[in-house]
Parts: sequence; structure tokens; C-alpha cells
Amino acid sequence: MAQTVFGGGRRPILDLRPASYLLAAVIEIVIKLPKVAKNKAFAHWLWFPIVLGTHVGALLGMKGAIDGRRAVADGQVLSVRLFGTFHLSDQNNTEILVSNRRAKALLAMLCLAPGETIERAQISKLLWPGRFEAQARASLRQCLLALGKLVEPLGGSVLDVSRTRVCLVPGHIISDLDRLEAALEQDRTADACALLMETGAKPLLDQIRFSGAFEQWLEIRRAQIECRIETAVHHALRRLEHVGRDEERTDLLEAWKLRDPDAAHKAAIRRHEGKIRLAVLPFEQIDSVGGRLFLADGVVEELITTLGKVPQLLVTGRTSSSHFRDSELTLPDIAAALDVTHLVEGTVQRHADKVRVHVRLIDGETGFESWGFHYDGSLEDIFVSREHVARAATAGLCEALGVEVAVPQTRSMTDDREAYALYLQGCALTVRAIGEGVLSKAIELLEKALERDPAFAECWTALAEAHVYTAVYTPCLERMAQSEKMAECAHRAIELAPDQGHARSMLAIHKWTQNDIVGAIDLALEAYRLEPKNSDVCVRLGSFLLYIGRSKQALPYIQAAIELDPVHGRNYSMLCAAYLNLGQVDPAIEAGQRMVDLGFPSMWLAAATAASGESEKAVEQYQQTRLLMNSVIFAPAGTAPMAPEMMEAYWTMAAKGLYSGMEEDRLAYCQVLDMLYATLPDRADSTIVLPSIWLGYPEMLFKSLGEQVTPANFFGLMSLWTDTPHTRRIREHPEFMAFARKIGLVAAWEKYGWPDIMPASPEVAAALKQAKMVKV
Repeated sequence: MAQTVFGGGRRPILDLRPASYLLAAVIEIVIKLPKVAKNKAFAHWLWFPIVLGTHVGALLGMKGAIDGRRAVADGQVLSVRLFGTFHLSDQNNTEILVSNRRAKALLAMLCLAPGETIERAQISKLLWPGRFEAQARASLRQCLLALGKLVEPLGGSVLDVSRTRVCLVPGHIISDLDRLEAALEQDRTADACALLMETGAKPLLDQIRFSGAFEQWLEIRRAQIECRIETAVHHALRRLEHVGRDEERTDLLEAWKLRDPDAAHKAAIRRHEGKIRLAVLPFEQIDSVGGRLFLADGVVEELITTLGKVPQLLVTGRTSSSHFRDSELTLPDIAAALDVTHLVEGTVQRHADKVRVHVRLIDGETGFESWGFHYDGSLEDIFVSREHVARAATAGLCEALGVEVAVPQTRSMTDDREAYALYLQGCALTVRAIGEGVLSKAIELLEKALERDPAFAECWTALAEAHVYTAVYTPCLERMAQSEKMAECAHRAIELAPDQGHARSMLAIHKWTQNDIVGAIDLALEAYRLEPKNSDVCVRLGSFLLYIGRSKQALPYIQAAIELDPVHGRNYSMLCAAYLNLGQVDPAIEAGQRMVDLGFPSMWLAAATAASGESEKAVEQYQQTRLLMNSVIFAPAGTAPMAPEMMEAYWTMAAKGLYSGMEEDRLAYCQVLDMLYATLPDRADSTIVLPSIWLGYPEMLFKSLGEQVTPANFFGLMSLWTDTPHTRRIREHPEFMAFARKIGLVAAWEKYGWPDIMPASPEVAAALKQAKMVKV
């Protein structure tokens, strides 16, 4: 067995000489084939070289990867410039010319997503549009050969190519984007400033253009990366401010302004780092006539929609804004809680048939009004002209904030006043979600609205959301039926209004239930491209990436959702899980505590506390979940609520099973899950799926979640990627890959990259183990 040393640590490599001998034998057989082809018996042997060649090819592929690691150890690393014009250079900073523009584009695509695989079929469609499939595949093969010949003599096996996909071998190519993100993450402010000043406002992969499909792909990638960089800068600025490194903070902000020219003006009018952040609070309705016309809610809805389309503004989501309806907090306290620089509040007064709308801009720090606007008209005027009112108010607000922008046009939702009122009532109930009959009433109201106006796209989206909330938040025995209804509504919304990003993100949930995770993430990415400022869209994309184990990639989207919706407990549960998966225990505990403060269950806080080593405290925190039973957490579908003493005993047993560290406690809870699986009407209920992950009970997870993925259970997957003995027990189980393939995880990994905690396929690791590689 041959051995080598990599980067100071000893690792074995496979002796490929036997494979070489087999390959030589195959070649000899192929040469002699014409002489023996007439022998019919020999025809049965014709399959042998084909099969053998496949296995030898796999071995040679392993050898290429090993040679690549040796090249990294030898210091042969290539550099790529992605900002502006693509540029490739060797370790001596000598430019390497890539004359084939498609080879250049392919290498650039791979560098934008290091560690992620791209399907060969997708590359063919993007770079050779319009060609027949066979022609495109052949062209891609030639392109890969040319690219390999160009870069491999300089940096080893740079490309990892299989029959279906392509990716970069980690460590061979370092881009300016890699360096920038590393500098921001590692708190190297001087390096980050230098890189930001060097990149300036240059777009990623400027002057690389192909088909419309390629442009769309690149646009989505650019949006993802810009969001990631902006989030990283945002957090770096906060860290510097927190530790009092004001001079470095100023330098970083100045460097960031080169990429965001509006940052200079924004920084002068906000207390944070160069963004105007607004929250539109619920308006007061003063009605001397009576009736439930929801005029104030309608004005707020239009304002949030219109303001949200202004690029220079970041508008807090409806959920967080509505949290402060009838709040006794002062306006500065509300602004601080929402992390905004300004608040918009107002009143809608109705007297007889006359209506007056008054809108006020409030400085978040002082609570003083800095601008006002009013509109007078009849009841009919305010309904027909509500988009005009919102645009007029938005124009005035932008002028008061010093933002020069053409106020965007928004589509008219409906011309039916009664349908609009029903829609607003249904949306208000859907946001509440929890409560006896709340969601069923929301569905009833939204369906009535659609009876009046079947072309009301936003109402179809709202109805889709009400159905998925029913599947998630209620003890529903027809979760799949609710999911199918949700998908029908989302499809209808998209047909009526193709820019409905939110509808796509909900349709993506249904894709999960069909074990089509690739289709789900594709839809979530498209939704984000259409509505990047929608907190629900951001958190769903982030959560989907979290569920497949791509926690580092998920984090910026979850953080963006929190910026847009800072008092939604759901968002903090995702943030807690993401930090925990990345090994950042203190931030995970902070996010988990914030989640609990906002009224969400303490399960993930307990998991983070246990990771810090405080088992007793984790047991106590997990037990607190019982306080939310029958208010936020319902009894499993088809069962009656527990008696108080039984509930106390159940949560004590569960908490100890998960976090006491005693094996007998863990086994006792596993036995309870066996009982629940045997008796509950829904054997894929979250009360079975989630604990099976936390307990490290792979057989139960494979049976329950493997039986049916529903909108109410697959979110438990985000806990599978925390590195604990329990989750390792699941990931290292012999049946894990079969389970992952069954529910669509493997397909998602092959397209979007393997989990952070599993950088390579376990099947490859098993193949290496079977090859009896030994350590020295």
C-alpha cells in the first residue's frame, strides 16, 4: 500500500498499480476483439471490459482527487478575480489566459459556488442553449477536457468531474470573493477594507454573457452573494461598534460605500450602518358610522407594499409591525425593538361618507413627527384611489428622508371593495394563526373574497398561506389534503400574477411533501429573486438550505428575514439552529432566548444550552415547553389534551430523555416514541419525528419521516446537522443514505452541495474504507 504525507498530517492513499494492470488487460482485450468477434461464446464476455472500465475510471477519479490534495500541500493554488472582468492567475500572479469563452464561463460559475456541484445537464442548457442535447453534452465534454489541460499542470486536479455533475476540488482556487468573506468573518478589518476598495462597484462576472437562461442564473447568484456580503459587512460593523473600534468601523463603512453609493447619505440619517429602516405601524381607525370596513388595515397594506419596492428602504414585515398594535410602549421603544430608524403611523377617520387619511413620519430616536401627509375623499374615493394614496404618501416620505427615487407602480389587487375587506380580515386572522377556529374562519373569509373576485391574486396567496398554517399549527389529520389545497391556491396566484414570489415559496413547501427537495429549493430561489425584501420568502429559502445541512449558506437569508421581521419568534428558532449547526453555541443561546421571549417553545434553547455543557439547565428549559401546551402547541392530531399531571410527567420524562445524559432516560423516551408510533393516527406527527432526531433514534426517524413528509414535520431536519453523539448515530447508520435518497436529500446535495458537516458523500468514504486505506 502506497502512502504519502499531506500538509503536515499523515493520510493514506490508494495503491493504484493493480488498477493499472487491469486497465492494461482491458486494452489488450479490446485490441484483440476483431480477431475473436466471430466466436459467439465470446459475446457474453463483451460486458466485462465495460464494467471493469467503469470501476477503473472511478479509481482513477479517486487518484485525481488525491493528486489534487498533494498539489495543495505543495502550495500550487490559483487565484481568480470574480468582481469585474474574470481573471485567472497562478501563484506568481502571472495571468493564465482562458481563450475558450465557455470554458471561462464554466470555471467562473464553479468559482461562484465553491464546494457546490453543478449538474452537467444544467451547464449544457446554460452555455449551449438551442443545441440538441447530445450536441450540448459533447461540447461540454470538449470544454472540460480543454479546461483540464489548461489548469491541471498548474494546480493539480482542479475539477472534480463525474458523469452527471461538476465541482471544484476544494483548496485549489481562491477567489477575491473567498478572500473578502474570510476577512469579514475573521474580523480582519484592514484586509476587508482593502478588498472592498479594490472591488469597488464592479459587478460579479462582468462581460460574461450567454443566453437568457444564463443571465437569469447569474442574476440569482449575484443577488445571493450581494445579500451575503451585505449581511457580513452589517455584522462586522456591529461587532466593531460593540467593542469600541470606531476608527476601524469608519474605515469599513467608507470602503463599503464604494460598493453601495447611497450608503453615504443613509449613514447621515440613521443610527446604524447606512440603511433607512422603516416600520409601518397599524393605523388607528376612527369611525363614527360603524361597521367592519378595515379601511386602516387597507391603507397600511398598500403603504407596506409600495414602500417595500423602494430599493433604498428596508421595510419591516407585517407580522412584526402588527405585534405593536395597541402597545403601551413609547415610540422610541418600539423603534428600538424593531431596530428601525423611522416609524410611520397614522389614522383613518370616517364620518358619514367622508374619509380622511393622515400619515406621519416619526424619528425613531426622539419619537417626534418630522413629516405629515393627509388625504381627503369619499369612501369610494379612498378605495378606488388607495394605490394613488400610497404612492403619494411614499413620494412624500422619500422626499422627507432624502431619498431620490421614482415611486414604483403597484398592481391593483381588486376593484371589489367587499372582497378587499374580506381579504384583510382573513389575513389578520392568518397572522394570529393560534386559537380555536381562527384559521378555519380565515379560510372562510378568504374564500368568500374569491367568490366575489376570482382574479384576486393576492387573496389566492393568502388562502394558500392559511391552508399551510392549518397543516402546521393545528391538530390536523388531513395535512396532505391541506398541502394540496395550498398548492392549488399558489398555482392560481402565480397564473394571475407571475411576480408572486411568496406564492412560489409556499408551493415549494408542497414540493417537500412530494420528496422533490430540488424542486422546492429551485422555487424558493425564484421566489427570492422576485421578492428579496419579503421576510417570509427570505426565511423559507434560508430554512430550506438549513434543512439540507447547508447552514453556512442558509445563515444570511435567515438574518435578512430577522432584519425584515425582528419580532417573529419563528425566525429566531431558525437562527438558533443555524448557529448551533455551525458550532457557535453562545449566539445560538442568545437567539434561542429571544425566540422564547417572543412566545415560541423552548426546545431549541434547551438544545443550545445542552451543547454548552449545562445539562441540568437544558432539562429545566425543555420542561418549560409544557407551559405552551394547548396554546401554541396542540395535542397530536386525533388525541385529547393531556391532564395537567400527565402533561407534567410527560415533559419531565422527555426533557430527561433528551438532555440528562443518562442512557436509561434516553431509552425510556425511545420506548414512548415506539408507543406513539403504534397508537397515533398520524405516525409522521412532529411529536415523533422531532424527538427521534434529538434522541438519535434513526430507526424511528426513517420509519416516521420516511413514511410521509408533511408541512408540519420536515422542519425537524434542521436539528440533524448539529454535531452531537445523537445526530451522529443517525448520520452514521447504514440505512441513512437510503433514507436520504428516498426523501430527496441526496438529489438536493448533488445539486446544491453536501452538508457542511458531510463535505463528501458517505458512499465515497465507505468505498475508501473498503479499499483498506491505512494511516501512518
